[in-house]
Amino acid sequence: MNIFAFAGSSSSTSINHALVNATLKNFEDCTIEFIHLKDFAAPLFSVDIEKEQGHPEAAFRFLQGIEQADAIICSMAEHNRSYSAAFKSLFDWASRINVKVFQNKPMLLMSTSPGGYGGGNVMKEASTFFPQFAADIKATFSLPKFNEHFDREKGITDEILKEQHLNAIQTFRHSIGLP
Repeated sequence: MNIFAFAGSSSSTSINHALVNATLKNFEDCTIEFIHLKDFAAPLFSVDIEKEQGHPEAAFRFLQGIEQADAIICSMAEHNRSYSAAFKSLFDWASRINVKVFQNKPMLLMSTSPGGYGGGNVMKEASTFFPQFAADIKATFSLPKFNEHFDREKGITDEILKEQHLNAIQTFRHSIGLP
C-alpha cells in the first residue's frame, strides 16, 4: 500500500506536519511518500502567469505523488479560518492541470491548531470542498489545543483525543483494506 502524506503548511515548525508524522507511525507496513509543502512552492495562481509560463513543476510533482499513491493522509493548517496560502496556491495550480486533484483516492483528513477548535473551520471547508475535487474522505480527526495535547516525542498525550485519533486511523486502515 502506497501512502501520499502532507500537511497543508509550508512552515518548518508546522504542527500539522507533526500530527501527520505521528499518524504515519501507524502505517509502518506501508510505503510512504511524506512531502513538505516548502519543497512544493508555487506562485499565487494567475491566468497571466499561466499564459506566460505554463504550470509550475511543483503542481505536476504534487499530482504525480497522488497518482502513484493508493491513499492520502493529510492535515490541514488553518490560517484565518481557511487553507494556508501555500496549500491554496499549490492546489489551485494542480486543479488547472487535473480538476480531479485527489484522483478518487481514499483520504484520512485531519487538522490541528493551538486553539480549542482544532482547525475546525478548515476541516469543515475541506470536508465539503475536497470531495468536489475527487477526494474520497474515509475518516477525519481534529486535534484541539495542540500545544497542550501533543508531545513531539510521544504524540497525542490526552487519552480521549488519543483514542479518537486511533479510531480514525483504524477506520481509515479498514477502509483501504489494511488490518
